Amino acid sequence: MKKINLPYGIDNFAKVRASNCYYVDKTGFIKELLDRTFDVNLITRPRRFGKTLTMSMLAEFFDIRKDSKKIFEGLEIAEDKDFCAAWMNQWPVLFLTLKDVNGRKFEGAYDLLQYTISSLCIEHAYLADSGKVDSSDKERFLRLKSENGRPSDVKSALVTLLRMMKMHYGKDVILLVDEYDVPLAKASDNGYYEDMLDVIRSLLGMTWKTNPALKFAVVTGCLRIAKESIFTGANNFITNSISNQKYQDYFGFKEAEVSTLLQTAELQDALPEMKRWYDGYIFGREEVYCPWDVINHIDALLTDRKAAPDNYWLDTSHNNIIKRFIEHPHINVNAKFETLLAGGVIQEPIREDLTYDIAHSSEDNLWSILYLTGYLTQVLPENLPKGMKLEDGNMALKIPNEEVKSVFGCTVKKWFEDKIAVRDRSCLFQAWWNGDADALTQEVTNILFGTISYFDYKEDFYHAFVAGLFSGAGYDVRTNSENGCCVPVARVKHRPERSGDLGRADIVVKEQERRRAIVIEAKWPGKGSAGLEKECAEALKQIEDKQYMKNLLLEGYTTVLCYGAAFRGKTCLIKLAEKKSI
Repeated sequence: MKKINLPYGIDNFAKVRASNCYYVDKTGFIKELLDRTFDVNLITRPRRFGKTLTMSMLAEFFDIRKDSKKIFEGLEIAEDKDFCAAWMNQWPVLFLTLKDVNGRKFEGAYDLLQYTISSLCIEHAYLADSGKVDSSDKERFLRLKSENGRPSDVKSALVTLLRMMKMHYGKDVILLVDEYDVPLAKASDNGYYEDMLDVIRSLLGMTWKTNPALKFAVVTGCLRIAKESIFTGANNFITNSISNQKYQDYFGFKEAEVSTLLQTAELQDALPEMKRWYDGYIFGREEVYCPWDVINHIDALLTDRKAAPDNYWLDTSHNNIIKRFIEHPHINVNAKFETLLAGGVIQEPIREDLTYDIAHSSEDNLWSILYLTGYLTQVLPENLPKGMKLEDGNMALKIPNEEVKSVFGCTVKKWFEDKIAVRDRSCLFQAWWNGDADALTQEVTNILFGTISYFDYKEDFYHAFVAGLFSGAGYDVRTNSENGCCVPVARVKHRPERSGDLGRADIVVKEQERRRAIVIEAKWPGKGSAGLEKECAEALKQIEDKQYMKNLLLEGYTTVLCYGAAFRGKTCLIKLAEKKSI
């Protein structure tokens, strides 16, 4: 391995270059951006695909206050001398990021918005002393700078700043707005959407309505907001999403770029596993890796050459999206989720002008949200499964890689545990303790039909499933099998091997207060093998042969009930061995 300086968690372009960090050259984006004339250019991509670093690069390149020649030396854009002479450090730039504007309540989010605007004013504090700027604008500017702006000051903040900057520099201003829709996404999650929409619609919408101070604006986010008319009034508005081929090379890492990075770090043999876990996103017609994941995993490999791929995306995206749809009372997507989790392909209509207030209102919107935010990716026509024909208006979709599959699995598993925890399980528990195997067979089968399988149906799946039935109910639950997901079953413990053990059951449930316990041996016949009756019989015989209950009786439990449970798909059969009392 060769130690390299990775830009771990750094999204400031100047810092990346000044720190001599490894940089995948995306500066060709600047010329491609400007080969079209526009007032507003909206670029939508999932989180963690380099939007903020790209916007920081644009700010460094255009900003009239800076001398950026050195930090662009050796990069693609620097080869075009005439272009750099015309554009590099020739224009006033206002760079606003809204990625930190969030909160559980509107008041808290609004305070963060005021702080963000205040920070922008502090950065451009010279405007308060400019002899070319109108005095009324200076008064508004100072209120915003001290976080004492009136609501009208906040809503018109960008218009005010753009006007002041044009007066000061005598040039039109380039506006860069990063993660413009984060405040709306957070507001939608926390119930103050309309209040935040009113502010953001004015703050941004007023900015490009026949604004004589605006050179052009580049805006990034996850979704294109249309219904709210945030972009109404832009005379020349264009949008670029993950479906468009333009800019397809500039967000995300192509395989050749990942391969070169791994060679530089002398980690070439890590590419196949890296590809399986972090590749697979289709932007336009280009297959790309998630840069955030690549950098995180290489950083882990540089510390531990044997580090296994991990889920770096779980806490950085809107993972509650999946849960909200699964819980929707009028949307049943279980079968399609199972197809996706099994590596299959589905086809659905996709719309790209969703709004956060209606995003969870229909099944069609679910697939659009999951596609636009990176949970699903497009399957190109030439890669469709044999025999699949796309209906008009539909897009073929799949889970892009193992990391996102694990996000689905963990989210679905956590949802299942939460759902079971709030369900009235008194009849279920009573059946377990009463030895009512017939009632258990029916009840557990019903629960299985209401769940989503997030891995292949194998014994580990059913061990976790049965253990999950008891989670959060005050029982001591122990299982000998790993549950196969990064979110553990609540209160489930993995019992270590002890000398003198006569056997280790799949699942043991203890209720110490009443000195009683349940032993469950779960079987999965597999494809084409024995039926449920035979598997149940084998499970009961194993319980008897290995004397699973003996240690429990020796520990002082006076009642031990032993069950054999056989599963196939979403059906089960449960049989009671015998009830032991002393």
